[in-house]
Amino acid sequence: MSPALTAAEIAAGVAARTLRARDAVAAALARIAALDARVGAFTDVTAERALARADALDAALDRGEPAGPLAGVPFAVKNLFDVEGLPTRAGSKINRERPPARRDAILVRRLEAAGAVLVGALNMGEYAYDFTGENIHDGPSRNPHDLRHMSGGSSGGSGAALAAGFVPLTLGSDTNGSIRVPSAFCGVFGLKPTYGRLSRAGSFPFVGSFDHLGPLARSTRDLALAYDAMQGPDPDDPVATKRPAEPVAAVLEAGAAGLRIAVAGGYFARGGDPEAFAAVARAAAALGVTATVEIPEAARARAAAYVISAAEGAALHLERLRARPADFDPAVRDRLIAGALIPAALVERAQRFRRWYARAVAEVFASVDVILAPATPCRAPRGGETTLVLDGVAMPLRPNIGVFTQPISFIGLPVAAVPVRPDEGLPLGVQVIAAPWREDRALRVARALEAAGVAAAPVARLD
Repeated sequence: MSPALTAAEIAAGVAARTLRARDAVAAALARIAALDARVGAFTDVTAERALARADALDAALDRGEPAGPLAGVPFAVKNLFDVEGLPTRAGSKINRERPPARRDAILVRRLEAAGAVLVGALNMGEYAYDFTGENIHDGPSRNPHDLRHMSGGSSGGSGAALAAGFVPLTLGSDTNGSIRVPSAFCGVFGLKPTYGRLSRAGSFPFVGSFDHLGPLARSTRDLALAYDAMQGPDPDDPVATKRPAEPVAAVLEAGAAGLRIAVAGGYFARGGDPEAFAAVARAAAALGVTATVEIPEAARARAAAYVISAAEGAALHLERLRARPADFDPAVRDRLIAGALIPAALVERAQRFRRWYARAVAEVFASVDVILAPATPCRAPRGGETTLVLDGVAMPLRPNIGVFTQPISFIGLPVAAVPVRPDEGLPLGVQVIAAPWREDRALRVARALEAAGVAAAPVARLD
């Protein structure tokens, strides 16, 4: 079976009985076994569970039971999602001593209810405080398009597993950019939904004010199918919306027709490599977009997001920092300790600014429906690099990869991350940003770029 098959293609084959779920799952497991030692995407492979699930699905279909929209699709999840029988490690050394999870996270259960088959858990940056994909406990997840380069983080394994063709669908989390960064670096599609749209129950938190969960895939249709399957209220997540599900897969082919689209200027048009802005320009040209808008005070929004992330993250981990400081990644530990020293008055000011910023950005969306912006300031750096040169200035790499993503997740806007493949070199990413609860618009524009041939997520050549 070709590793380039999308989730939609696998599900169609399984539903038509031209492909058995067991064969799809076995092919994914075989590719992981053969190649993941080089990539480092997986920390746990649940082969026995996956094959049993596939066999049960095939038996049900043989009895004439209806196929779900993701029938037989192998998928994997960032290891901060609960997986029954595994400790939820969240990329850390400390967490792997936790008791095994008693049941799967709600989003895992909802995907399996739609017919998908979990094949394992994926590598990530420690406690999700990372943009590199490099984990000192489990080793790095490498970029399949060039194994010398980073996958991005903190959902690095989620991006790498897709680009390597191990599975067609993964789940990640995004607090300040952790779905959008690996999507850009690894050249795949990602969806950070509106804050509260998808339940976070059964996942290990980082910053409750900003944490989002969402899918990554190699096509917009696959994103939409997974997103539709995972929607729904959940009393186990206090911020999960009680809005009814709003399916998007059926409207994708409307594309960008009738939507008012603009390119983000100002803050989002400086401070990055020329290639990052060229990717946005290419997407805009394909859509016939000439308008620009400025998102007000984006630099302050990033600074405020930084303050809240550091303070909330430190509060979550304070007891672990006191008891077991040597068991943290030093780069994560030191940032958390710094966060513990932030005055409460500064955090309160950041939250007050956040409310103002949300109103100001809502005014921008009164005149546009979708905004295009770069996802990262550069292509994936080489593994092990610690500095990033932007506008001729060397800066710490780990915090500054999120320069364009943090001002967006700060107020929970939905974003489709779209891979724009340049004529040569590693992929780049474009953020397709919409107003709250308008994931449909972001995905329609992503689909239009895919249909125009500007966005694509090919499987890397590893063998």
